[in-house]
Amino acid sequence: QVQLVESGGDLVQSGGSLRLSCVASGSISSSNTMGWYRQAPGEQREFVAYITNGGVTNYVDSMKDRFTIYRDNAKNTVYLQMNSLEPEDTAIYYCNLANWNSRNRDYVAYWGQGTQVTVSS
Repeated sequence: QVQLVESGGDLVQSGGSLRLSCVASGSISSSNTMGWYRQAPGEQREFVAYITNGGVTNYVDSMKDRFTIYRDNAKNTVYLQMNSLEPEDTAIYYCNLANWNSRNRDYVAYWGQGTQVTVSS
């Protein structure tokens, strides 16, 4: 079993910055991908960015100039540095881990409980 705990969400003014953290614990495979999603009120959850254990990253186009994802494999922690925040970035941000299951030979997805980011205008 895997647990994910996010932190770092806060109320910030437009133009400000935040850094989100997500710590993974439990049976974590050496082959995994960690990422961030977000869900605004009344909207569906959307992809933000991911990073593989090898450091390969991918972002949604609209955020890649302002957000940076990185990880510390020794700490099983993924971060999301968010700069130039806008009110439209207000959402609950969820951490995701795609964990390789060698028995089933597929990836199993885990989610954190989310951390609230609110950007005021």
